Amino acid sequence: MFQTVTRKRIEILVDTPLAPRIIAKIKAVDISGWSLIHVDSGGGRAGEWQHDDVTGAAAKTIILAIASDTKANALVGELAPVLDSYRLLLTIGDVQVVRGERF
Repeated sequence: MFQTVTRKRIEILVDTPLAPRIIAKIKAVDISGWSLIHVDSGGGRAGEWQHDDVTGAAAKTIILAIASDTKANALVGELAPVLDSYRLLLTIGDVQVVRGERF
């Protein structure tokens, strides 16, 4: 039987050109693993948007990471000052992981 541990799943929706800045903040709090998921379209309070392959207009990316509670809280501290100016959507939730020592 596998044992699981609780970690934090962090999802950040960001304009694609800003992704490297967010990844730098992730690395700064010692979160070593992350993935980029490109988003084709979506909608929100400002209306709907769609990625344009030719110009890159409205390109969005989800940055996904799993971390300990301590590292997730440190990342929130790093991101808090830029949440509005970067127009980030930041969600954090509990997740059960196998091999929790890796996170």
